[in-house]
Amino acid sequence: MGILYDDDVVIIRQSEKEGDPTVITVNCPDKTGLGCDLCRIILFFGLSIVRGDVSTDGKWCYLVFWVVGKSTTRWGLLKKRLVEACPSCSSASGLSFYRSELQPPRPPDVFLLKLSCQDRRGLLHDVTSVLCELELTIKKVKVSTTPDGRVIDLFYITDTRELLHTNKRKEDTYDHLKAVTGNSMISCDIEIVGPEITACSAESSFLPTAITENFLPLEMPDELPSSLTSTSVSVNMDNSLSPGHTLVQIVCQDHKGLLYDIMRTLKDCNIQISYGRFSMNHGRACDIDLFLMQTDGKKIVDPKKQKALSSRLEMELVRPLRVATVSRGPDTELLVANPVELSGKGRPLVFHDITLALKMLNTCIFSVLFHLLNKLR
Repeated sequence: MGILYDDDVVIIRQSEKEGDPTVITVNCPDKTGLGCDLCRIILFFGLSIVRGDVSTDGKWCYLVFWVVGKSTTRWGLLKKRLVEACPSCSSASGLSFYRSELQPPRPPDVFLLKLSCQDRRGLLHDVTSVLCELELTIKKVKVSTTPDGRVIDLFYITDTRELLHTNKRKEDTYDHLKAVTGNSMISCDIEIVGPEITACSAESSFLPTAITENFLPLEMPDELPSSLTSTSVSVNMDNSLSPGHTLVQIVCQDHKGLLYDIMRTLKDCNIQISYGRFSMNHGRACDIDLFLMQTDGKKIVDPKKQKALSSRLEMELVRPLRVATVSRGPDTELLVANPVELSGKGRPLVFHDITLALKMLNTCIFSVLFHLLNKLR
């Protein structure tokens, strides 16, 4: 096999006609959860996967995604992020010499962004959009509004580009925030936080009962509560069609991040995909065929494991987000939660999408507490 360069690892063929999907091809060594990682990046860039093909022999994989989305997508940056998620070609050689991708990644530095300005409708979403465009990941948010109409935002963020410690990156962030807030900005400051603050912000054991009710642990459950079942989702397993794999057939309605939810669930359950096909029909109905095996290379033959996996998949597709509202006198409290990968990564753009929905509904936000937990149980 010849040398494979970055330009060959990820190939993006943009659509020639408006409305047609862009095709993303990934050809690289395989690793556990690679499909999940790639789908997460595609979702972070605001793209929807309308069709997909996945094939791997356990060492090398070939993935094709047909995506649609924004006309402002930065395709060059997307390609860079996808390449970074792929193992290097040396990892497929079986050699045991030192490779940097085998080393656990260093936890990213956490920064505190303090923003104060005059309040207005849609302000929080506009600020959140700027942070997302700058590839600043929001870990925690605390927002409060004073009686005189001033808003104080505290964002705990990490930088995908790992440059927020530099003055240039800080000034660039400030300029983008100034552009969206205009003359209403009162102050803006970015500082790195110490390990003691990071540790306190890393995890919380408290979640309201309105959210935790009917939540399942991250381990595969034996049975899905009847209150979470839905006739719009069908998950069937078959061991008769392949000598070495379990076929899982899923039929459901599309939602944002559908393929990511499936890939994340299989990754957390240590289930490997040898071959898979995803397609969307008219009316946004989706058909997914996945040939799976366990980490030991065998089929899933245990009836309890089959039932647990199908129930877990059904739960994640029926309720990718948990939403509840609680009356607080004249105000309404909106509670939103979603599962987090075992790696600690949360679903991309959740806070962005929540604030966008509230902005579209012309709903005022007086106070916010957003926390990305390491585990959601």
